[in-house]
Amino acid sequence: MIQLNNISKIYNKGKANAFQALYDVNLTIEDGELVAIIGTSGAGKSTLLHILACIDSYESGEYHIDNVLVKNTSEKTLAKIRNEKIGMVMQDYALIDDFTAIQNVMLPLDFAKKPSRQKKELSLQALEVVGMKQYAHKSVNQLSGGQKQRIAIARAIVNQPSMILADEPTGALDSKTSAEIMDLFHELHLQGRTIVIVTHDTNIAAQCERTIRIEDGRIVS
Repeated sequence: MIQLNNISKIYNKGKANAFQALYDVNLTIEDGELVAIIGTSGAGKSTLLHILACIDSYESGEYHIDNVLVKNTSEKTLAKIRNEKIGMVMQDYALIDDFTAIQNVMLPLDFAKKPSRQKKELSLQALEVVGMKQYAHKSVNQLSGGQKQRIAIARAIVNQPSMILADEPTGALDSKTSAEIMDLFHELHLQGRTIVIVTHDTNIAAQCERTIRIEDGRIVS
């Protein structure tokens, strides 16, 4: 379960260009939910997602993942949480273009104490889940946007995390490919994963079980 209590975030705190991105955010996401976080550009939704992903810190409040308080947690523990509990999917895919599909998917397993053969098997299984196993040894720079996003999702699930966080995962895709990617998220959700999708697209949000709207750093509905 994800629980945020009175989370505030200030960039460049104490400086002339200080900017408060989040104000006293309270949010609970239960295990197995499919949730959309929607808002206009600059509303604070990506900041909120980065805090959920333990990528960004926060000034005040409390953030718990499965009853573990994130603030003041050691970097080693945070790295373990990010690696084992959270899978991230980015709008720009964040893949290494010169790597093959399987090399990209294997990256999160660099931290896992598993033999190379097992890492390869897990990566092939993840690629199969997203329908990309046949492209395992193809260079990413030779693939389409939709194919790249599927590989990014395979990378996000290779460690079998309980939570997938997606930042505008369909923002760079056409409507047909967007629908295919959302179908894939629904399949992953049916497997019991918690999925949080940040989007500005009301059509994408409408396909989720619950929509959280954020404006000017505050949750309004």
